[in-house]
Amino acid sequence: MSGADVALPVVFAALADDTRWGLLVRLGSAPASASALAAEFPVSRQAIAKHLAVLQETGLVTAEKAGREVRFTAVGATLSMIGRELETIAGGWDRRLSSIKAQAESAAPSTDQ
Repeated sequence: MSGADVALPVVFAALADDTRWGLLVRLGSAPASASALAAEFPVSRQAIAKHLAVLQETGLVTAEKAGREVRFTAVGATLSMIGRELETIAGGWDRRLSSIKAQAESAAPSTDQ
């Protein structure tokens, strides 16, 4: 799945798990193998592999074979797309809240009497 194909609800469901979130943060700093990640996280190598598979399915990480090792890397394009979507949502809420504030202020009785 490419970054353009990723559905935000699926991504957020994947990131709702603390271990997957931690893996993504960790892979954002440098690529790593599943074995190296298993040494850094308090879960089994098999659990790490399953978490990495979910992150791959959502387009958040890629895997590249290097000899006998598979190295995982966070996908910046997908993360950037998610960030842009969240900024769009936040901008909509900011506009709504500003509108509500303006309406409340215009309807409030004057205290300057």
